[in-house]
Amino acid sequence: MNASDRTPADLLRTALSDDPARPLLTYYDDATGERVELSVATFANWVAKTANLLQDELSAEPGDRLALLLPAHWQTAVWLLACSSVGVVADLGGDAARADLVVSGPDTLEAARTCSGERVALSLRPMGGRFPQPPEGFADYAVEVPGQGDHFAPYAPVDADAASLALAGGDELTGAQVVERARADAAARGLEPGARLLSALPWDGWDGLSAGLLAPLAVGGSVVLAPRAGQLDAAARRQRAADERVTHTAG
Repeated sequence: MNASDRTPADLLRTALSDDPARPLLTYYDDATGERVELSVATFANWVAKTANLLQDELSAEPGDRLALLLPAHWQTAVWLLACSSVGVVADLGGDAARADLVVSGPDTLEAARTCSGERVALSLRPMGGRFPQPPEGFADYAVEVPGQGDHFAPYAPVDADAASLALAGGDELTGAQVVERARADAAARGLEPGARLLSALPWDGWDGLSAGLLAPLAVGGSVVLAPRAGQLDAAARRQRAADERVTHTAG
């Protein structure tokens, strides 16, 4: 942890400098059997590539609004930290028609088409796979991101006191407020460095987003993100918690 961190991107940089090899986010899709584990270094590489895509290919600038129409997923976490790295406001589930650009999953493409700016689509297939046929009017994230640079530097400094995250209901948080609330949530949950939190909460509001990414990141912990774990019986849930060495649960 670093007391001077004031944005979510700062938290990731601290995690990368502290222990790049440790697991940061493990994602389960219990509908497909997919399991993806990302170390801090691997996750940070995805974030850097996505931030470069945002800044260089999509011409996003600090203060731009990105409607993020994605469910709780490891790639959603990547986009959230990429937005923070560039200074773009991540509007979780926001109105695409009022956004400067939009990032959509396969189930929200029609809503995303109302955005007059750049549009990016994610298949959310296992292993970050491409669409079999790219949606018309969208760039396929899985096609565009691999060629981006592995290191990111913003063209303009990111203001920690500027809007960073917009939530359903109209609440907007600055980068500094996101970090402050994440740290407070971590303390309330009893999270400490090395904690491993299993979250089944949806990312439709602050609680799910905090438990499923931000609070563990704020204290040097890690996440097991399993939004469809409700499909499992109690014995399977207990076994997963044991296999993943879970120390805390949410949802």
